[in-house]
This record gives sequence, structure tokens and C-alpha cells, in this order.
Amino acid sequence: MVVRKLPGVEQESMMQYKDTWDHEEDYDPVTAARQNVMTAVRDGAPEQHKVEQWHRYAGFGIGLASLLTDNVLSHPCIVLRRQCQVNQKSVRYHLTPFSVFRVMINLQRAQGLSTLWKGIGSQFVVQGICLCSDALISEMTWFPKEVNRDSKPKQILGHLALKSITLVVSMPFFSASLIETVQSDIASEKPGVLDCIKEGFSRLLGWGMPQTRRLLPMWTLVVPTVMHGLLHYVLSSLIQQIVLVILNYRYKQRIAAVTADEPPPPKSMIEAYYPQLIASFMGHLAADVFLYPLETALHRLHIQGTRTIIDNTDFGLEVLPIDTQYEGLQDTFESIRSLEGRLGFFKGFGALILQYALHLAILKLTKGIFIRLSEDFGHHKKNV
Repeated sequence: MVVRKLPGVEQESMMQYKDTWDHEEDYDPVTAARQNVMTAVRDGAPEQHKVEQWHRYAGFGIGLASLLTDNVLSHPCIVLRRQCQVNQKSVRYHLTPFSVFRVMINLQRAQGLSTLWKGIGSQFVVQGICLCSDALISEMTWFPKEVNRDSKPKQILGHLALKSITLVVSMPFFSASLIETVQSDIASEKPGVLDCIKEGFSRLLGWGMPQTRRLLPMWTLVVPTVMHGLLHYVLSSLIQQIVLVILNYRYKQRIAAVTADEPPPPKSMIEAYYPQLIASFMGHLAADVFLYPLETALHRLHIQGTRTIIDNTDFGLEVLPIDTQYEGLQDTFESIRSLEGRLGFFKGFGALILQYALHLAILKLTKGIFIRLSEDFGHHKKNV
């Protein structure tokens, strides 16, 4: 029996399936060709699938590392920064990260390592409340949860309205979380993870709060809180989009160099994930720096009248009470400028520099990992 050669199938491959039949008359060349094609697909197709799977794993791992950097590794910097911002009596402003290290060391020696991570649980709770509020309000209203450059003005306004409502909903819990972050472990009991929810409702309804005129009602904090939150969101989003356009320009040049008959080149791991990380880093850095004076005033308004005792940020060896008497946002700005000078708005700025320096180091490490993985995949493809 003569075996006919089918298009795209080698003669040797077909002959090996012929040998599997016991009798020559049972041999079917079409069946042999089908099995040969399936074998080729099974042996060759998984390679691209493995690369794509590794890309997904790398993206998830880097995203998780970035999340941990923002919320865990940088939390000691956030704690000290907020303590400096609300300390109206301090004479050391800690405008550079060098003076911040000494205070951190003194706090750690006096109160233990956990004092630098106080309030981290409540911070995650506040973020969870914001995410749930976003999703719930978006489902109940026409406000879109996300917008892009093609969105209409009405959709953008609805999206900003969604963010404003979320800020109002989370405001009392943010106030309770702020107190947990700045209060001294020596002069107060350590709160539980969910205590900020109870304290947030207490602050909102006025139950169990100190009966003093210095404690500002929640409704007086709505405008400065929403204003700061919206400005931070809009500014960081704009900077992110600008940085993404600049970083993606190189990939667009690669696509432009490809002829019309060729498919566009796939994005490398660096081109796929790293621009988004850098854009997010630059957006939040610009917003935090630009809005730092407003954040200082806002934190002082939230903590005023709560009888909170904080660590003395001059040396980190003592404690002192918060006894400010601001009447509103404008009065806070005028008091800080007249009593502490213009640099008083930037107390603790060195901790912010240290926070983003740590984040930048993680990003540089991430880029090195991207490059190494890209080289390994490229070398593996050549060998295959």
C-alpha cells in the first residue's frame, strides 16, 4: 500500500503512524495526518502560553509588591510625618530625611518597634470602606466608577461626584484612623483593628466624644476634606496620564518602524508593567508635594479637640497634648503662617522624602527583575 503525502505533513511523520496499525489495510492516512497535526500543536503551542502566564504572574507579583510598599513599608514614614504635621509646638521641622532617622530610632528604643506601625490596621479599614462605597454608590446611581480620555463631560462630573460622596462617607473613619496613627503608645491604650469603625460612628454622632468647644463638628470638615481628596485625585490622575504618554512613546516608535505586512511587536515585560508603576509613583508624589500645606491644615482640624496625646517629634523622648483652637481652614492657615512661619506648613516633609525614596528603590529593584525576566525569556525562545 502506498501512503500519499498530505500537504503540510512530512512523509516520515505519516509512516510512524502507519506502523502503529497491525494490518496494512487498517491504515488511514487522513487519521495519521490529523494525529500528526495535533501532536505538533501540543508540542509547540504551550511555549507562548507559558510566556503569557509568566507575564501575568509577574504583573500580579509586582502589583502586590507595590501595594505592600505603599501601605506597609512606608507606614513608619506616614506615622512620623503626621505627628510632625499636627505638632504645633515643635521647634524642629524635619524638612530633610536626615533628622527623621534620629527621631525614629528614639521612638523605637522608648516604645518598641510596633510604635512605627501604629494605625496600620485602621488605614486598611478606611481603604476598604472607600472601595466598598465606590462600588455600592456606582451600582445605585449613574455615576461611573471609572473614566478615560474618551469619556464625556457628564460622565467625568458624575465620576467626581462619586469620589466626593465616597470621601464624605469615609471621613469620620479617616478621622478616627488619623488619631490612631499619631497618638502616643505610652499615653494611650493600643486600639483594636476594628476600633476605628466604632470611633468613627462615635465621632459622627457625637457619642462619647469630649464635650469641648474646640472639637469641630463633622459637617464643618466636609468642605476641606472633599477639596483635598478631589484635588489629590485629579492632580495625581493627570500626572499619571502625562507620564504614561511619555513612557509609551518608545513602544509607539517601534510599532511605527514595522511595515504594514508585519504584525506589531509584542510588548516586553518592562513596556507592559513598568510605565504604569512609574506613572502612579510620579502622580502621587506630585500630588502629595503640591497639597502638603493643605494636608497639614486638614490634619490639625481633624484632630483638634479630641484630647489626643502625641510623641514630641523634636527628639522622640517625651509626649505632649494637642491644644489648638482653630476655627476653620482659613484660620488654620493664618495661625500657622503667623506663629510657625511659612515652613510650618511643611513640618515632617523629610519623612515624605524618605517615603518616596524607599518607594523609588523598590521600583528600581522591580525594573531589574523585569529586565532579568525579559532576558531569560528571550534566551529561552532562541534556544527553543
